[in-house]
Amino acid sequence: MAKTFYYAHTGHRVGLDRFRRAAAVIKCLKEEEITLLTSDYRIASVAREYGIDRCVGIDVVRNIANIAQRGDRLIFDSKEANPIMLEDMRNYFSSFVRICDEREFLKAKKECIISPYNESDNICKAIVVDESYFGDFPKSVPMSFFFGDDDYEKDLAKHLDFIEGLEVHMQLGFYYFVDYETMLKEKFPNFFEFDEYSEMIRSTDILITASPQAVLESLASGGRPIYFQREDYPQDLVELFRELGVPVVFNYDKQALLETLRSISYDNYKKIDKNCYKIAPFIRKCFNL
Repeated sequence: MAKTFYYAHTGHRVGLDRFRRAAAVIKCLKEEEITLLTSDYRIASVAREYGIDRCVGIDVVRNIANIAQRGDRLIFDSKEANPIMLEDMRNYFSSFVRICDEREFLKAKKECIISPYNESDNICKAIVVDESYFGDFPKSVPMSFFFGDDDYEKDLAKHLDFIEGLEVHMQLGFYYFVDYETMLKEKFPNFFEFDEYSEMIRSTDILITASPQAVLESLASGGRPIYFQREDYPQDLVELFRELGVPVVFNYDKQALLETLRSISYDNYKKIDKNCYKIAPFIRKCFNL
């Protein structure tokens, strides 16, 4: 009998945005047995805390075939695979759903796509955010800063002047080094531990972040996110953020950030919908479940 797998690219150089997105999708499909495959073992070991019953760390994307069997089903959220590898996956799995952040992409015949930009046959237009972030939450924290769950090169420390002088609560990331966390806690006496991330999202009014998923979760919870584009992150969702009224800052431009904070208002932010009602039946249809 065919099994269903979900692969999300994670790790200390790419963060946990795709993991958080995977948790949201799997929750939408809670009646189905889905095994999440992650690139690293560390997040796999705590996946149950996010409502994921079955999770396996596989180290590299090519190891998917060591877990799954030919004819199984796969949801794939990663930019690691080249066109040849993607075609091999489409032929290996009986059904293949790819989550795609790019506005312009090529869709193959043997796949279904979830996209925040496009909708047509076998393409579902949906922004993936966990339903727990939708609601009217009191904003007890005026401003928080979340660089991301990954900072292997300690780039945040190199650019602390970007937020210097701002009264921000620091959100610590999952893959931070111990000594790095200690330094940040000393620098920012108001901080959230990693496991307080959801509380931070819901309670923060203005969120300055380089995490695309955090932007969307903040927006869903009634916050006012500001996205700053890290040099090592793809820019696929910048256009989406602008369509949603989310300010975008590039290159650690402190002046641009200050101007954004001075002019920020609720008026420009667009609401996003709970898309579980679209995502779940779309995937079931693609997988013939």
